[in-house]
Amino acid sequence: MWTLTKLYLSCNQIGDAGAQHLGDTLTTLDLSGNKIGAEGAKHLGDTLRHNTTLTTLTLAWNKIGDEGAQHLGDALRNNTTLTTLHLWSTEIGDEGAQHLGDALRNNTTLTTLNLFENRIGAEGAHHLGDALRNNTTLTTLDLYDNRIGDEGAQYLADALRINTTLTTLDLWGNRIGDEGAQHLGDALRNNTTLTTLDLNRNGIGHEGAQHLADALRINKTLTTLNLHDNKIGDEGAQHLGDALRHNTTLTTLNLQLNEIRDEGAQHLGDALRNNTTLTTVELGRNEIGDEGAQHLADALRINMTLTTLDLHENRIEAKGAQHLDNALRKNRVVL
Repeated sequence: MWTLTKLYLSCNQIGDAGAQHLGDTLTTLDLSGNKIGAEGAKHLGDTLRHNTTLTTLTLAWNKIGDEGAQHLGDALRNNTTLTTLHLWSTEIGDEGAQHLGDALRNNTTLTTLNLFENRIGAEGAHHLGDALRNNTTLTTLDLYDNRIGDEGAQYLADALRINTTLTTLDLWGNRIGDEGAQHLGDALRNNTTLTTLDLNRNGIGHEGAQHLADALRINKTLTTLNLHDNKIGDEGAQHLGDALRHNTTLTTLNLQLNEIRDEGAQHLGDALRNNTTLTTVELGRNEIGDEGAQHLADALRINMTLTTLDLHENRIEAKGAQHLDNALRKNRVVL
């Protein structure tokens, strides 16, 4: 009787031939970095068609490409046990995304799909967006660094207006810009399930921040918004700050590396005087000085919900530190 349920073989050289002999009795199989190509993906797909135990499959850093994605997609139409599929850095393009999207229309068990660092582009995002209109099980979709652009963001946003199961969407490094942020913001006005949205490094400026802020005034489900490494500046911080006076669900806001100065810190500080749900605000690697630190410190004298405030690599000197220290005597916020 087999007792082993989890097998981790990452960074070996099993190749296509080795992939043929694995997976029948396991629940977790990690084959990342194993020189597996389309043929190996076909063997694994054949296994998935009849397998009734495997729940997590990781094929990261292999070169399965679009053909390999097709084999896996075909298998997912029938598989009823796999819940997590990691395919980051596997050279999948828009054609491969189409095959996976087609599978998602029928699959009823997959909850997490990770396509981190592929090249699906806007067309691939279109295929996945179409699938999300019908899929009722996927909760996490990771499209980090896939060059979907604002057009791809629109396809996904259109799907979010209809989809009622996706809770986490990672679009880090996809160049969606202000226009893409507008599409997503418009979708968030209606979406009632997404809780985490990662828009790190997307070239979003103050206009995009305004669109997202407008959505936050209405949205009642988003709890985490990551805007790290964009260019929202003081004006964008003002838009978000104004929205946070009314929002009652967001708990984590990441605004690191966003060209925010003292004025932006003032707007955010003003928001923190009224906001009662934010627990984490990340403002590291901005250009906040002593004056901005004072505005934030003044807010901390009143705010009783924030537990984490990150101000690393700003321009705060001794005077600003004193303001924060004085505030901490009344508020036990974690810095």
